[in-house]
Amino acid sequence: MEFIDRENELKMLEEIRIRSEKAAMMTVITGRRRIGKTTLTIKAFEDRPFLYLFVVRKSEILLCRDFIEEINRSLRISILGEFNSFARLFEYLLVLSESKPFTLVIDEFQEFLNVNRSVFGEIQKLWDLHKSKARMNLILCGSVYSMMKRIFEDEKEPLFGRANERIYLRPFRVDVVKNLLNGQFPRIRNNDILTFYTITGGAARYVELFFDKEKHTLSGMVDEIFRENSLLIDEGKNVLIEEFGRDYGTYFSILSLISSSKTSRPEIESIMQKDTGGHLDKLEKEYMLVKSVKPVLSKPGGRIQRYAMNDNFLAFWFRFVYKYRGALEIGNFSYVKEIVKRDFSTWSGIYLEKYFREKLSLSGDYTSVGSYWERGNRNEIDIVAIDEIHRKILLAEVKMRKESFRPALLMESARNLVSRFADYEVEYRSLSLDDI
Repeated sequence: MEFIDRENELKMLEEIRIRSEKAAMMTVITGRRRIGKTTLTIKAFEDRPFLYLFVVRKSEILLCRDFIEEINRSLRISILGEFNSFARLFEYLLVLSESKPFTLVIDEFQEFLNVNRSVFGEIQKLWDLHKSKARMNLILCGSVYSMMKRIFEDEKEPLFGRANERIYLRPFRVDVVKNLLNGQFPRIRNNDILTFYTITGGAARYVELFFDKEKHTLSGMVDEIFRENSLLIDEGKNVLIEEFGRDYGTYFSILSLISSSKTSRPEIESIMQKDTGGHLDKLEKEYMLVKSVKPVLSKPGGRIQRYAMNDNFLAFWFRFVYKYRGALEIGNFSYVKEIVKRDFSTWSGIYLEKYFREKLSLSGDYTSVGSYWERGNRNEIDIVAIDEIHRKILLAEVKMRKESFRPALLMESARNLVSRFADYEVEYRSLSLDDI
């Protein structure tokens, strides 16, 4: 699949590169695995002097030998002598950039924690010493978000405050996903667009995988996921176990419950029979895998809240792969596929709401977009979009089928909320698959 989107990120990276020709620049790029960080950096600098180093878990001496081979090939130079530490090699590259400006990308940068933890302090000292004369465009990429956050944002860490720029790479937006699908499959149905968005969430690697296999329907995508030797069966473990470490079992259980619509802390704790406040807090603030959702207009300290998954694919994985891992381990793929096909229509309703909230946010017409409910889950409104400039408010109910919409019920549910917008023009609307 050809490179798509990311215009803003490409523009930003080019501006940073130009600035690095006067003084060294350090940029941190983070984002979950499979989001397209490597592809982005290669595209951004493919026509410029560019060195790409990938950190793997091996001895520092062997890693340096691999790096020297790549330096010789990419920069077309011959390094003489032995480099048994990354610090010495990094200093060599900094000095080299004084006369030969280039971009250095270090991918999976957090893996130095498993190679030699002192590397971060050594990089900090060398960077501070040489950055004024060096003309290096240093790009540090990492996919274990919690580790990258600690390395660069914990004031006790040596690289705290050293980065000039940061990029958090997100999935493709809903409009990009829809345009891609319409271009690839001109006769695609709205239901298939929702299915593709719900399962991939716009993560670049999953979009590419299903495009390459020409799978865009629920049946086709499910067949690709649930089969012998599928790359996606273990995807959740591959992406997250390193984040969570030895406590992954508790985190996996919480994410499985949230993905199965157990979205309040009391619900989660009643099932798990333990306090989960600390885990939920880390899932939101350290790992950025969930978010706490409060009704619009709720007070900052309000106790009414729910938790929602940020990542569509991981939500699907926990709902249909992790939950039925017993059947999958004995190769009973047909059993799980039947469950997915049975439950997917109801479960994906959450992501139809998410699709429209993102679409309304991207329109630029609203100050805020959210949802509303009152204590006890009463008077629930799927979408509330507020335009403070023109004093307008949109209240929408999201249904799979438009004919299920009951305007009177929406107006009744909105009575208390509307009373707080006395001078606003109120629009009641139904949003369904027809509106995708």
